[in-house]
Amino acid sequence: MTLKRNILLVGAVLLASGGLAQAEMVATTVNDLNVRAGPGPQYPAVGLATRGSTAVLDGCIEGSRWCRVDVNGMRGWVYADYLQMDYGGNQVIVEQHRAEIGVPVVTYESTASVVTADPQPAPGDELIGPVGAVETITPPETVRTYIETNPTETVRLGGDVVVGAEVPADVTFQTIPDYEYRYTRINDRPVLVDPGTRRIVYVYQ
Repeated sequence: MTLKRNILLVGAVLLASGGLAQAEMVATTVNDLNVRAGPGPQYPAVGLATRGSTAVLDGCIEGSRWCRVDVNGMRGWVYADYLQMDYGGNQVIVEQHRAEIGVPVVTYESTASVVTADPQPAPGDELIGPVGAVETITPPETVRTYIETNPTETVRLGGDVVVGAEVPADVTFQTIPDYEYRYTRINDRPVLVDPGTRRIVYVYQ
C-alpha cells in the first residue's frame, strides 16, 4: 500500500513538474511545418502544425536545430528556427536565443534503423522562407511527365518543403513549356514555384 502510495505521489510530482514546464516553455510556430517522428527530415511526419499553433517545448538537442514539442495533440520534432517564444516582452526565435531562454537539452535514441540514401541538409544550410498564402493548384499530368523527363539537380535546404514556403533568392527555377509555374527540386522533392512570389505552389510526393 505504501509502495502504491509512493508511486502515485511520484506521478503527481511529475505531472506538477510537467505543468510548470509547460507554463515556462510555450512556443508558437511561425511557419506551417511537419512534426516528425524523429529529429531529422528522414523521419516520417506524424502531422502538420499550422502557422500560429501553440507548442509545448520539451527541449532541443544540443548542437542541433531539432526540438521536441507537443503541438495540436501531436508529439514529435520540429526545427527551432520555426518556433518563437516570449522573451522580455518580445517574440524571439527559439534557435537564436536558446541560451537566454534556457531551453532544456534533450536527447534522442533511435529504436529502429532509419536509412536514407541521400545526404540531408546540414545545420548550416539555408532555410526555406516563411509560409504565405498561395492559390491551390492541380497541375496537369503533362507537367509531371516533363519533370520526370527533364530532371534537375536537387537543392539542399533546411526546413520543411511545404506549399506556400518561400524559396531563397539564390535558387534557380526551370521553365516548363506553356506553363505559368516553374519547377525545381528541393531535398529530392520536385516542387512547382510561382516565379513572381518565389513561393511553392505544389509539392510532388
